[in-house]
Amino acid sequence: MSRVLLAIGDPNGIGPEIAVAAATRAVDPPVLVGDHHVLADLAAARGFRLREHRPGAPAEPGVLDLVDVGHLPPDEFRPGVLSAEAGSATIAYVSRAVTLALGGGYRGVVACPHSETAVHAAGIAFRGYPPLIAQLTGVPEDRVFLLLSGGGLNIVHTTLHERLADALARLTPELVTAAGLALGEALRTFGIDTPRLGVFGINPHAGEGGLFGSDDERVTAPAVAALASHGLDVTGPTGADVLLTTPGHHGFVAHYHDQGHIPIKLLAGRTATALTVGAGVPFCSVGHGTAFDIAGRGVADPTAVERALGRFGRTKETTA
Repeated sequence: MSRVLLAIGDPNGIGPEIAVAAATRAVDPPVLVGDHHVLADLAAARGFRLREHRPGAPAEPGVLDLVDVGHLPPDEFRPGVLSAEAGSATIAYVSRAVTLALGGGYRGVVACPHSETAVHAAGIAFRGYPPLIAQLTGVPEDRVFLLLSGGGLNIVHTTLHERLADALARLTPELVTAAGLALGEALRTFGIDTPRLGVFGINPHAGEGGLFGSDDERVTAPAVAALASHGLDVTGPTGADVLLTTPGHHGFVAHYHDQGHIPIKLLAGRTATALTVGAGVPFCSVGHGTAFDIAGRGVADPTAVERALGRFGRTKETTA
């Protein structure tokens, strides 16, 4: 059976410990992607040893497979310390995992939390995982989107990490349509054969018939019509507050970061999962941060990683 690749995220954050915790508890263990010296003691503390991963090799009891990237200098492994070296390593781990996945033989990639501050300190232009995955897979960035899942909600984001004024200026019917199509395809991979989508309005009350601006008449209404022409069951544009409380939807299209993040974080907190959709490589990350304040203490909760792994295979949690 093909396996999932698990990139350990920022090595100085909680990523390594929650990656190892999730991997040792998994019924279908993932292949870790990181640095051997970062993970060896964590694995040993749980009674596991690391071995060099060989593609196609089956999992073995008491063993964690590792793709040793060899990127972080040993003296830069300092749990709890934000550093450029750790930020650079974060991108190296994800890049190796995605490259392997593109070659085939793996079900997908899961990534532990990253620090955008650390990545930028390394001189790497970075606005979250979706643009990076687009770059690595060669898919246009405006066809790759973030889908947050948690608390019974699935919300795709048409725009993400950018100034709100810039995000709103960038919205077009074509961009919203592409986000809706990516959402529909992702929901089908979740086992929902005929997903019902809801498209949020850009303005309060979806513009109230032009009372609050013409943005929804120009952008979201044509997008809804286009999605329907693709055979999707779709409603909207409707004010987000109303649409989120209207039952019967499997997923929603939000137009900027906070419009989609707030309801997910309110309901799911740190257990949310973040999927990158539209790139052709199944990719999922956790919905929480690096928690430098508790890194290295062994108290971090691996639940979000387990749920992310559950998107691609079985874990003890998903079989309960």
